[in-house]
Amino acid sequence: MDVIYTHCAGLDVHKKTVAACCITPGPKGENQSERRSFTTMTRDLLSLSDWLASKGVTHVAMESTGEYWKPVHNILESRFVVVLANAKQVKAMPGNKTDTKDAAWLTELLRFGLIRGSFIPPLPQRELRDLTRQRANLVQDRASVVNQLQKVLEWANIKLAGVATDITGVSARIMLEAILNGRTEPAQLAELAKGRLRKKRPELEKALDGRVRDHHRFMISGHLLHLDFLDEQITAFDEAIVRAIGVETGPATESPSDEPSAESSQPNGQPNGKRPPSWEEAIELLDTIPGVGRRAAEVLLAEIGPDMTKFPTAAHLASWCKVCPGNNESAGKHYSGKTGRGNTWLRTILVQVAHAGVKVKNAYLGALYRNLVGRLGPNKATIAIVHRIIRAIHHMLLNREPWQDRGSDYLPENRKAHLTNRLRHRLEELGYAVTLQPKEAAA
Repeated sequence: MDVIYTHCAGLDVHKKTVAACCITPGPKGENQSERRSFTTMTRDLLSLSDWLASKGVTHVAMESTGEYWKPVHNILESRFVVVLANAKQVKAMPGNKTDTKDAAWLTELLRFGLIRGSFIPPLPQRELRDLTRQRANLVQDRASVVNQLQKVLEWANIKLAGVATDITGVSARIMLEAILNGRTEPAQLAELAKGRLRKKRPELEKALDGRVRDHHRFMISGHLLHLDFLDEQITAFDEAIVRAIGVETGPATESPSDEPSAESSQPNGQPNGKRPPSWEEAIELLDTIPGVGRRAAEVLLAEIGPDMTKFPTAAHLASWCKVCPGNNESAGKHYSGKTGRGNTWLRTILVQVAHAGVKVKNAYLGALYRNLVGRLGPNKATIAIVHRIIRAIHHMLLNREPWQDRGSDYLPENRKAHLTNRLRHRLEELGYAVTLQPKEAAA
């Protein structure tokens, strides 16, 4: 087997320690192996970097162990090509297992080019990911607090959610503040409604006839303060994300640690020479997709980036996102075709976009969903819509073109022929003689 990297190292990363092994050629051409251990403190990681540089190491491999690999990568990415390995694909044979032997095993695999590295985004994209993912966590926390507030209202016999769509809206918030101030008359509380909710004052009067006690007021007050805090945090993150996108006015740069993905169909092609769009331009392009708003576009950009040259084809991007059927065949038998586990943040936002996109009237995605749902069911049909969207995103960002909707009447030629034959056969079963003639010829 040919040696691909002559100066390489493997790291077995843990929470507190890093076991390192490097292999370099000796004076007479023989392999020299050296093993050392370091802590994960920044000073020791800098010592690790200096030690590897003194040995002439060019490539470093380590497993993607939760979040523990990130501090090590932060220190090493500027001096070495860091290959992030999928732990499942580099698992050593069981028996006589130690940290240093795991590091040596990674070094051997890297030395012969047997590790397919995971995709590590450039630093600006990783920073944007941190912001969008934390914002998503805050949005989830807010929804949880709203549910807790609703529970307290139910305990107090306040049926506000049965009349008002949003119990944190303007009218509902005014009523809750009045309840906290000691007002309990349902008629007076109902008169505080604003806008269209004033038409429901009789229903509100019934819903607000509760049994609110002091501890209920205390809990409601705490939940409202928590909601105010979360709203401020979400707004702050929105502004930070806008600033981060505005700073990156040019195309994202490629770091020396960028490697093909660790999945079975990860991108490993060369750039095709097309200049990727700027971050703001990419946001505007993604915003043209039905069901995609500004916030969804920001999440998509943070997860996949604007540079599609890292993915040779749209099929590679769909495979990396794990939104296409799996390929599992042996001895002529096809087994489970599950999509597999990929980027959960990306999959979540794509499914949300698909659910919103199929509801757009007179649009292609809705027509395609209705065409598939009867045969595949709602879940598989939704993933099929996600697959179309991610392939379209690859084309849009690669060619810097907006979404072009095919319309609700669009059907591929093979689908037209299938539908025509099915309807003709159905009419013949009902006893009719069917003669098909093109519309132009009939005119």
